[in-house]
Amino acid sequence: MCRLAAALLAAVAASLWCGVMNQPLNSRPIIGVLAQETTKYTYETLGSSYIAASYVKFLELAGARVVPVRVNLTEEEYTKIFNSINGLVLPGGILHLETSLHSRTARIFYNLALRANDASDYFPIWGSCMGFQLMSVLTAGEDLLTLTDTQAVALPLNLTRQAYSSRLFKSFPKDVLRSLAEESISPHFHQWSLSTKNYSENARLKKFYKVLSTNHDGNTEFISTMEAYRYPFYALQWHPEKTPFEWIEKPGMIHSSSAIRVAFYSASFFVSEARKSNHRFPSLEEEERALIYNFCPRFMGMKNIFVQRYFID
Repeated sequence: MCRLAAALLAAVAASLWCGVMNQPLNSRPIIGVLAQETTKYTYETLGSSYIAASYVKFLELAGARVVPVRVNLTEEEYTKIFNSINGLVLPGGILHLETSLHSRTARIFYNLALRANDASDYFPIWGSCMGFQLMSVLTAGEDLLTLTDTQAVALPLNLTRQAYSSRLFKSFPKDVLRSLAEESISPHFHQWSLSTKNYSENARLKKFYKVLSTNHDGNTEFISTMEAYRYPFYALQWHPEKTPFEWIEKPGMIHSSSAIRVAFYSASFFVSEARKSNHRFPSLEEEERALIYNFCPRFMGMKNIFVQRYFID
């Protein structure tokens, strides 16, 4: 029965991908980046929410435009945005994964994306660091994260066998994938991780995601990269977007040429996924009003974890 179920699951996934590949690609993709609320520790006097500029540059690097997704809108407004953009990025940060406005908004888009993809309406999601953690909570229905000693450290990825046939990594040139596996070029800036033990013991996570890489902090093995079996959902506990665009002097902040190439191919892959979505804004005027170009990034200083931030509202 297990083999039959796996075969049926693979057939459904193959049918979804084939249907999408027969559609013309979108040459003008627009990707939403979910803002997160500010606190007294994160410059609330400058705006009620913010987006780190590195995520915007990361997507623009690969040929996408960006729309900031606010955290104080109605479900009706989010549905309208969802039908106008071609993918969503859940960024890194420090917020409660179940009670914050950010997590509420992420849950709405996650459920919209599930329904859309089930109906062959392609919509990819990319989660980085806290975004990875949030995706695990949304899928598992509970917080299964474990404390790890992984703040400000660069690591080589322990790639699994499934990584080499994955949608994400099979798009990387072989030498770039080799660098990821052999060099300490994946930046980790997180206190919490999804341990391989907790992943393996949760049926929802095991059924939904395949593990592409793991890492170890000396005490705990944790998952560092995963992608969904049936959906274009990608979760990275590390930060490819930091490498080219963040400059704070900290261990783990890597700017080598091989690390920059990893960032480029990561961005290119996700934007290529967004090109498979044919969502559109109802009018050019609405599109222009929504774009991040309406906001100016603020320079935060070279000692800030985010060199530039967009403050929204």
